[in-house]
Amino acid sequence: MRLRALLDTDALGLKLLGGEEELDRTVRGVMTTDLRDPSRYLSGGELVLTGLAWRRGPADSEPFVRILTQAGVAALAAGEAELGDVPDDLVVACARHRLPLFAVHESVAFATITEHVVRQVSGERAGDLAAVVERHRRMMTSGPAGGGPEVVLDLLGTDLDLRAWVISPTGRLVAGSGAAEGAPPAEACARLAAEHLAASRTGRPGPHRVALGATTYSLFPVRGSGHRPAVAGRSSQAARDVRETVLSDWLLAVEADAGDWPEERLDLLQGVTQLIAVERDRRDASRTVRRRLAQEVLELVQTGAAPAEIAARLRVAAPVLVPGLGTAPHWQVVVARVDWDGGQIAGGPAAQSLLEEILADAPTGFSSSRHPQATGAESADRTAVAHTGDEAVALVPLPAVPTGHDGSEAGILADELLQSVRDPLSAGLDGDGRVTLGVSAAVHSAEGLRGALEEARHARRVAAARPGLVAAAGHQELASHVLLLPFVPDDVRRAFTARLLDPLRAYDRRHRAELIETLEAFLDCDGSWTRCASRLHLHVNTLRYRIGRIEQLTGRDLSRLEDKLDFFLALRMS
Repeated sequence: MRLRALLDTDALGLKLLGGEEELDRTVRGVMTTDLRDPSRYLSGGELVLTGLAWRRGPADSEPFVRILTQAGVAALAAGEAELGDVPDDLVVACARHRLPLFAVHESVAFATITEHVVRQVSGERAGDLAAVVERHRRMMTSGPAGGGPEVVLDLLGTDLDLRAWVISPTGRLVAGSGAAEGAPPAEACARLAAEHLAASRTGRPGPHRVALGATTYSLFPVRGSGHRPAVAGRSSQAARDVRETVLSDWLLAVEADAGDWPEERLDLLQGVTQLIAVERDRRDASRTVRRRLAQEVLELVQTGAAPAEIAARLRVAAPVLVPGLGTAPHWQVVVARVDWDGGQIAGGPAAQSLLEEILADAPTGFSSSRHPQATGAESADRTAVAHTGDEAVALVPLPAVPTGHDGSEAGILADELLQSVRDPLSAGLDGDGRVTLGVSAAVHSAEGLRGALEEARHARRVAAARPGLVAAAGHQELASHVLLLPFVPDDVRRAFTARLLDPLRAYDRRHRAELIETLEAFLDCDGSWTRCASRLHLHVNTLRYRIGRIEQLTGRDLSRLEDKLDFFLALRMS
């Protein structure tokens, strides 16, 4: 802003005492001081406000004004509350050094002037930056990427002192301003994603403000092309639109409270989100080849094509997914499904986008970092994800399959996939949707892909039988009783467990005998009297008495394998 604009604002109560020819100077900031030498705190372009407490006599004005002039300040404003009229020696000194001088009426607080200057300067800087953002948006829209969203986020930091980050709905840090060490930790990103998803489901307009400890963040939705934003009081059709995109939209998290921002700055941030949406659309377009390869492989596997034909297609896919590997990778199959209440939303595309985000965090041997700085979807871009019906199917390349502690081959584990994304996704599902995933074992060739696909689908069905909005199961669970138990009808479960366990529970309630706890420990110790007694801190004779009471109450014999197995299953189903 110009000095001249200060005189046009009556509320500031400023009177020009000298320097009329310098009123076109630019004000870049404001500072209040009563130090005799404030030079260490000045950077140039400031309007300096002073109450004149530094002045002990007429001789003090000349050195004070000289220091301000050497620091390059724009003007000096002296308050009349302390000494009444501004001293003549100060007026003379300012005229000698060509420093504009204002008098501040005693009824006007310095805070009023400071707030006005800061608001004006910030708005002008935001307008300048908005022009930069618009130029960058046009450049990215019309041609190759101009550095990605990181460039504009860095501009926010340097020009407006705003630190900002782009975060995926799973809590992955996509891009950020400044150094990686200044970014929010992974736990904070997950929390911000969860808060954003929950707010999006309510239809509240952004930005959404979230306080994490002593830090306040403002969250701006980043919506890709074709997205229709939700509004309060939305129709059922609009509600379906929200659910179709809520699990795939990115967000812009700004480390600031936008509650009292002027419209200019809010408009600027909206422009930044539009720019980031352009980059998101560009990255989605770059996945087209990988998605098509996955779709072709999936169709070959499902239609029973010959392994040689599938292998040929995989040889085409490998250089795209794993450039520079040189040898054919191992593969894992991950199946995901998004189900919404009512069944009126096509879940396949939503599951495809979501699975790409989830796999961007998965340690696949190429990248084990959950929290990269400005790497975008690097890990997901090594994964081919197709969709068929309501399912998304990912073909994940593994450069090598390490051996686990139990001697089995390891790779992507189902629990690891959901460990960090469960809370954000649960907030986005909001109680009327579910996400379930199944993970196959690693396979070495095309011959194993059909079995891997069926294995992943079976595992997903096991996950679907579990409680919770977000669930996953892996291939290692398919060789266990865990595969069978979720599919036992509820009435059969209740009848089976009641027949075996209800007599023991009733006895425990009456006598506090802890028979159920004893039974669990006995089976867990494989029927070893010594180990079980040691675990329960009992004498072996006491343990024998309790087991005898269990057998008496149930009519079973715990020395028989069949009866042990029945008790084991009853406890697992209870």
